[in-house]
Amino acid sequence: MRFCYLVIILVSITAQAQYPVILTQREQAKVIDELLEDRVRTVLPSLMRREGFDMWVVISSEYNEDPVIRTFLPATWFAARRTTMLVMFDRGADKEIECLAVSRYDVGKIFKRAWDPDAQPDQWAQLAKLIDERNPKKIGVNFSDHYGHADGLTFSHHRKMINALAKKHQSKVVSAEKLAVGWLETRTEREMIIYQQICRIAHEIIAEGFSEQVIHPGITTTDDVVWWYREKIKELKLDTWFQPSVSIQRNESEAIMSKRPQPYVILPGDLLHVDFGITYLRLNTDTQQHAYILKPGETDAPDYLKMAFARGNKLQDILTGNFKAGKTGNLVLAESRQQAIEQGITPSIYTHPIGFHGHAVGTTIGMWDMQGGVLYTGDYPLHYNTAYSIELNASIYIQEWKKEIRIQLEEDGYFDESGFRYIDGRQRELLVIPRLTSINRD
Repeated sequence: MRFCYLVIILVSITAQAQYPVILTQREQAKVIDELLEDRVRTVLPSLMRREGFDMWVVISSEYNEDPVIRTFLPATWFAARRTTMLVMFDRGADKEIECLAVSRYDVGKIFKRAWDPDAQPDQWAQLAKLIDERNPKKIGVNFSDHYGHADGLTFSHHRKMINALAKKHQSKVVSAEKLAVGWLETRTEREMIIYQQICRIAHEIIAEGFSEQVIHPGITTTDDVVWWYREKIKELKLDTWFQPSVSIQRNESEAIMSKRPQPYVILPGDLLHVDFGITYLRLNTDTQQHAYILKPGETDAPDYLKMAFARGNKLQDILTGNFKAGKTGNLVLAESRQQAIEQGITPSIYTHPIGFHGHAVGTTIGMWDMQGGVLYTGDYPLHYNTAYSIELNASIYIQEWKKEIRIQLEEDGYFDESGFRYIDGRQRELLVIPRLTSINRD
């Protein structure tokens, strides 16, 4: 009996999540500001030169935020203040980007105050004066027909800016769409070191939620697990960018399942699915995984479900194997779908960039309802130093259930000169609940 008691204790201990350290709010602010300074110094100059801009102007009003502007604000700023104007000017290859704030005060350590309202009460006139003094060749502002993230300049602000500028500068004002996309999609070396810990935290939360610590078959509902995830996120002082979801596939006809009251009570034999993400240090995760509820007498998931899961992993391999710089998302999608179908897999691919936003900007590789390609954003080419949520599903007919199921997977990964890699690995086998069932109870 003493041995059995010890084993039970060990099972309980190993089931507890081991989270990486999560920084205090003060420590997080320090890291966020350091990351921003590093990005402005190492990422911004090359992007401005790549896209041919020597000036980028980001303008935003409080409570009507440009999606780009928060990525330039210090950690202690949660939004624009009044009308916030940031000016970035490339003074030449041998100099750092000049960063100015047409503001009553500095915006963090990077953007230096360049407006004295007592001397010039008109903020727009001051912006025009700064532009005239620097005489840029090409001025980028954030408007776009295709990317909402790059479309933050309001109509009224655009009109006021143009009216304030000298005529010789008005024609220089053009869309900074590709510059904004490049800024948002590009990850730095230090960000990627940190990103692994962020993805690890997300994986640990998922694993704990999909365990006997949270799920009691026959009692726990899918909504119970959803709200456990929300509470755990808050308990750890993290944020999320969407409501988690938990769903069930079961050895029942869809007609029977559709008549069951929701939320579903989780039962032995269920195949569970979770869609989950956190926000930490201004970076986001997006993950989908599966778990299986063991039936009495089972010590592992059935082979037919494990084989189905392996098909999902294979589809991931096919997709990421087609990543190559310069390829468009639509080309990667077409190649991957063709290869999957040739290998007997029924694919649906809807992969998106991730980073400062959950559904971020960059190369779109399919949408669930656009498997033939995505106009414009699917034509955007892959660039190095970018991160993606590899989101897809493989449909498999399960003879034992006499119906088709979907293995729905999503894992965050990174693409650079060395190829594609998952930031914190990926799910390679089904989680089982409970984790251990072989305790000798005699």
